[in-house]
Amino acid sequence: MPPTTHRLRYGPAPTGFGDLRVPGTAGPHPVVILIHGGYWRARYGLDLMDRLGDDLAARGVASWNIEYRRVGEPGGGWPGTLRDVASTAERLRGIAPAHQLDLARVVTIGHSAGGHLALWLAARHRVPVGALGDGAWAALTGPGVLPLAGALSQAGVADLADGWRRGLSGGAVADLLGGTPESVPERYAAADPARLLPLGIPQALVHGERDDIVPLAISRDYAAAATRAGDPARFRPIPDADHFDVIDPATAAWAVIIAELHAILAPLGPLPPHFDR
Repeated sequence: MPPTTHRLRYGPAPTGFGDLRVPGTAGPHPVVILIHGGYWRARYGLDLMDRLGDDLAARGVASWNIEYRRVGEPGGGWPGTLRDVASTAERLRGIAPAHQLDLARVVTIGHSAGGHLALWLAARHRVPVGALGDGAWAALTGPGVLPLAGALSQAGVADLADGWRRGLSGGAVADLLGGTPESVPERYAAADPARLLPLGIPQALVHGERDDIVPLAISRDYAAAATRAGDPARFRPIPDADHFDVIDPATAAWAVIIAELHAILAPLGPLPPHFDR
């Protein structure tokens, strides 16, 4: 049977939705949370990750391709962007039974700014409860959140403070958090994966050597810091790949990502029959 795509809501904002692609095979299915990039800005959307979701479905892996409020739209930036991304992960608890999703095998894959968010989702159990606000928001961080099996960053902004120092995309990091590391240090402390190490799960940093949008050194240095902190982290530079090759299923970069996903999922149970198609 072909895969089925369901557009499901997780929040009241116009962008409070995601596309769940479920393989046509029997579950329970491993799940990949796909997080698009675009320097956290409103001009980019989840369609950037559609082909990756199709490829994963053909391998027997479900994907939850999420949208979220971004800088330039109401509620985007701090803390709305992080609240939304955390809410999408928690939404999996409610939709898992109906779609045969295996919540013990959830992995994030994010590109560019989405790479930051993929790592942050893996780190949010280390973010103090209430860091994103009180009430219902308090449950989005801390030890009670949905645990992840691993995180894969595709040319990600893995270190926000480093991204700010480099002035990436005209100050995109400061636009996201509403200030600099000096002016809003508590926001960087809660939002920057590099400051939340160790995450306690496998991480892979895949980055094209010809990337002229997010410097290769950000992934390299994050992986080194994660390893020093005791995490199983791998830096995978891809020769002759640019910033967007890593989200093209036809490239060698995507093959590396699939290999890293295999390494994360294989110890957790049998892989789907068509995973290594």
